[in-house]
Amino acid sequence: MESSAILLGLASAASWGAADFSGGLATRRSSALTVAIISQIIGLILLASSALITEEAIPSSEDILLGALGGISGGIGILVLYHALSISKMGVVAPVAAVFSAMVPVAFGIALEGVPATIQITGFLFAFTGVWLISREEDGSKIATNNLKFPLVAGLGFGLFMIFIDRIHGDTILWPLVGARLASLAMFFLAALYLKKKEIPAARYLPIIALAGILDTGGNLFYALAAQAGRLDVAAVLTSLYPAVTVLLAWVILKERLVQRQWLGALSVMMAILLIS
Repeated sequence: MESSAILLGLASAASWGAADFSGGLATRRSSALTVAIISQIIGLILLASSALITEEAIPSSEDILLGALGGISGGIGILVLYHALSISKMGVVAPVAAVFSAMVPVAFGIALEGVPATIQITGFLFAFTGVWLISREEDGSKIATNNLKFPLVAGLGFGLFMIFIDRIHGDTILWPLVGARLASLAMFFLAALYLKKKEIPAARYLPIIALAGILDTGGNLFYALAAQAGRLDVAAVLTSLYPAVTVLLAWVILKERLVQRQWLGALSVMMAILLIS
């Protein structure tokens, strides 16, 4: 296991965790679709500029297509996750989305390579236990099912993004990520037209939206580099540790409180992410 892949995976987790926190805050002041569009535009500018400055070679049409498919699935994940973060506790949404985003690449590996090792099956058990614990308050009452289903959908979208980006065969990565941004932006604009959304956020909210876009772009780039440097499952699991950053920021800045059972659930989910690979 190459140390560079580990460091890149952890860097991706840190960037994505901070991006989710920033995006969650932004969607409490603007619609999730507006935040997603602005943050994706910022990411597109950053990636395209970097590709031009570094004079990265134009990839094959297949790699561009894989990037676009990743952009669509990841874009759905971002939109759903930002909505979930705006209506539910960050410490609940982030771990649930993370464990499913890690399980999707593992399931892809099962289809190609057969049944996983016993330690991975143990990870699945930790995952289901963690989700069960997180979904209940201290008195045993359930958190609204409608709120819990959103992070599950977000996790599926992120997991598919990981698979598509990992399947890119060439040495280039910036241009495929540009393709991913263009595809996700096209989807967001179509959604805005369909929903007749013309919201423009107040200027004072733009910095945190921009920060979410910069951090999300960094997370995508670090993950893509980690997947190129090592195995898909290792990159996916390491980057899926991002909820630790989101929960820490929510605890420090927002003073969010989770009951003891939910903390145990979050720890179980984190253990699951480690064991799944």
